[in-house]
Amino acid sequence: MIGYVTLGTNDLDRAAKFYDAIAAELGTSRMMEWPGAIAWGTPGGGAGIGLTKPFNGEAATVGNGVMVALEAKDKDQIHRLHEIALANGGTCDGPPGPRGDTFYAAYFRDPDGNKLNAFIMG
Repeated sequence: MIGYVTLGTNDLDRAAKFYDAIAAELGTSRMMEWPGAIAWGTPGGGAGIGLTKPFNGEAATVGNGVMVALEAKDKDQIHRLHEIALANGGTCDGPPGPRGDTFYAAYFRDPDGNKLNAFIMG
């Protein structure tokens, strides 16, 4: 259903380092670049993430209640993604662990404050 998600940034170079590292752990890379924006994903391989400076020229801000969920292959990858996020300018918004009986996740924010998580179900 979702083709891609776009998030705003105020520092594309700083944010690109964060998303390059996250994408590499997820087995993907940059698929498109143009001045002021980058997109990560695999064409035809599911939803991707785009990062851009806002087109209206205003500062990028965080959406309250907005979160991008990244599906991981296992708990070990969730832990790695959380560590990668923190090592690349992200902040912890909830350490890896169970959230109920069938959901395991870690929550973090990118360098601009956008909220993401890495999760598995089952």
